Amino acid sequence: MMTLESIFTVEIFALFNSGIIDTTLDRYFQPFATWLASIVFYPLPLFGTEAPVIVLWLIVAGTFFTVWLRFLNIRGMKHAFNLVRGKYTPEDAVGEVSHFQALSTAVSSTVGLGNIAGVAIAITLGGPGAAFWMVVAGFFGMSTKMVECMLAVKYRHVHPDGTTSGGPMYYLRDGLAELGFVKIGKVLAVCWALFMMIAALGTNAFQANQATQQLVDVANVDWLINNKWAIGMLLAALTAAVIIGGIKSIARVTSILVPFMTLLYVTACLVVISVNITGIPAAIGEIVTGAFSPQGVAGGVVGSLVVGLQRATFSNSAGVGDAAVAHSAVKTNRPATEGFVASLEPFIDTIIVCSMTALCIVLTGTWQGSDVHEVSGVTLTSRAFETVAPSFSYVLAFAVFLFAYSTILSNSYYGMKGFGFLLGDNPKAEVAYKVIFLCFTVIGAATALAPVILFADSVFFLLALCNIIGLYFLANVVRREFNSYWKKLKSGEYMVLENSNSSLSSSN
Repeated sequence: MMTLESIFTVEIFALFNSGIIDTTLDRYFQPFATWLASIVFYPLPLFGTEAPVIVLWLIVAGTFFTVWLRFLNIRGMKHAFNLVRGKYTPEDAVGEVSHFQALSTAVSSTVGLGNIAGVAIAITLGGPGAAFWMVVAGFFGMSTKMVECMLAVKYRHVHPDGTTSGGPMYYLRDGLAELGFVKIGKVLAVCWALFMMIAALGTNAFQANQATQQLVDVANVDWLINNKWAIGMLLAALTAAVIIGGIKSIARVTSILVPFMTLLYVTACLVVISVNITGIPAAIGEIVTGAFSPQGVAGGVVGSLVVGLQRATFSNSAGVGDAAVAHSAVKTNRPATEGFVASLEPFIDTIIVCSMTALCIVLTGTWQGSDVHEVSGVTLTSRAFETVAPSFSYVLAFAVFLFAYSTILSNSYYGMKGFGFLLGDNPKAEVAYKVIFLCFTVIGAATALAPVILFADSVFFLLALCNIIGLYFLANVVRREFNSYWKKLKSGEYMVLENSNSSLSSSN
């Protein structure tokens, strides 16, 4: 005999599958979502093609801070790796997670479908040269990540129980208040937290939808095709098991999951590349010459540049500020250290992983003759994998599921902290947000929710508008903090710890 609860559950999932939700969203929400997207991604005419203003906004910021910090993203790379290894972390450092765990949590959000589908879309639209410009965008994005994540640690709040709260909402409010811009800081902080809360729900729905679709396509089982909500329930249960423990639990899982899934995907790409190894010189030549060719797929060099920069920006989210929330929980007494660690994100996400995908697609030629409106980016990458063996696409499907799941974990924390900030860091509010978040995991798996995804994408990049305005205000604070740290590091004031149990003999 069915209980009232089970009857209610069946009715809810029947509603998901009936198409009523999609129809309602199309009728009432689609026009609003489309209008908002037209503003956020407003195209600016540029040498015969168009570039979304928000993408230029992010790239200009990355370029500015790279020059402002005198290419510290490159000069400090070796030090960043040493920090991740725990070489400069004393036992008395304040925070909840290690440098490696903070990096893993943040990377779990950025290394995702953008690295698989986004790269394929970029090459289809802009030719192989787009891959070159993705790397360029990743390089400048390293500096933006340095800045926002250092500020997140500098202005974070450490609670009496040792837990932390940090991110753009705190450095926008408190950092700008120090400079005398109290009202501007409060408005930017509240807007950022609100946008983050909404964007996390939409991103969650999208990731759940894509992970479910991949599993359904690979399994090709009628019951799963007609009951996608079941996969959503499983995904929600897996997510709940992790996020209930907060950032420490999320960091523990992602510190294992991120290295594994990245290694799995990169290894699979290397297999594809090795099978086509004789074509590597020609493929690299296509990528480099395509980046500067006056005649190309989407408006020549400018079209290739715009598409490459846009997809890289979508992939690593440098300037959006979401990763700063995860980095703010790190165990450190020196904010600049996490800036260096955060700079590795775009390096891993865009320069390494995206480049691997690009090489696979260009080497196998799966992008040629493809219409991005008819064939999804994931499908193009899957076709590249299938050139090795038809069953090799299963590896990609598994990687897609892991990428989606890891992104869901990190975004739950970002949205929760944004919601908590709006309600005065209320723990009960954060628990309530987790419940809502898990519901969107099931809804995203069961329905297409195209208007919601479009709306969430638009709100996601509104985060960058608020965040980067604050970064410019705090530019002098940023340079002073990094210059002071770098000077002390070079003078030997910060001693290297040979193991995690060592103590720091110098000041913190």
